[in-house]
Amino acid sequence: MGLGFGSILGNPRAEGGAMGGTISAVASLVDLALSSDVTDSTLAFFLTADVFLALCIGLYLLLPRLEYARYYMRPVWPPPLFPGEEQPFQDSPNGPLVAARPSFSPTPPLRPILKKTAGLGFCVIYLLFITGIIFPAISTNIESLDKGSGSPWTTTFFVPLTAFLLFNFADLCGRQITAWIQVPGPRSKVLPGLVLLRTGLVPLFVFCNYQPRVHLQMVVFPSDIYPVLFSSLLGLSNGYLSTLALIYGPKIVSRELAEATGVVMSFYMYLGLVLGSACSALLVHLI
Repeated sequence: MGLGFGSILGNPRAEGGAMGGTISAVASLVDLALSSDVTDSTLAFFLTADVFLALCIGLYLLLPRLEYARYYMRPVWPPPLFPGEEQPFQDSPNGPLVAARPSFSPTPPLRPILKKTAGLGFCVIYLLFITGIIFPAISTNIESLDKGSGSPWTTTFFVPLTAFLLFNFADLCGRQITAWIQVPGPRSKVLPGLVLLRTGLVPLFVFCNYQPRVHLQMVVFPSDIYPVLFSSLLGLSNGYLSTLALIYGPKIVSRELAEATGVVMSFYMYLGLVLGSACSALLVHLI
């Protein structure tokens, strides 16, 4: 589960989540190939986490020394005004821009943000809803049709390769593509159309060699190449379309509301994941 949701929860403009999922999948494959003892594996992963935590703490302490970081960390005064607010009183029109610090923090209006981002919010929720249904509950239970051969590629490595590594790498590629290509636009009807089109991925995964099967015995895709193609398509579309929708959210509102809109878009993202996770449990019992 952790390998999957690390990727799904990636930042709208940073590929950290997808990169983390990819690195985790690679580390898992290396561990399966080199280690035969659970204790050694646990120790290796624990020490790796400690090293990265120490590195992050060091970089965080170094951050205030960078000119770029100091510029964006300095306080902005007077604070930005939201629509409908009045300019704070100033003693002199020719004097420096000084205002008395208000006793409260202005709260951005939520209703206009929800109204303007309703379409993009639906895209984000439904995208992650479909992804949460399939990954990891369904995709990680798809077995190789040649599992009986005893080959490590069809037994030990099949699920880590097809379900985790391919999905996370494709998701990372999809997020990176948005740095160069951003189509369709925020108000295009093609974007929600592509989002709804991903619904077809659910039966594609269900009718692969998902095991165990209780109610649906028929396997429509009797080849190991299909889970590879479907996982790649799931990750690529998740990374590209979700990042695109999250990018557009703060751009379609006024500059004063952009930061609050980013928080709202994150809420859409978590809501989609919660709904997808809940429905994935139901779908597993129906197969």
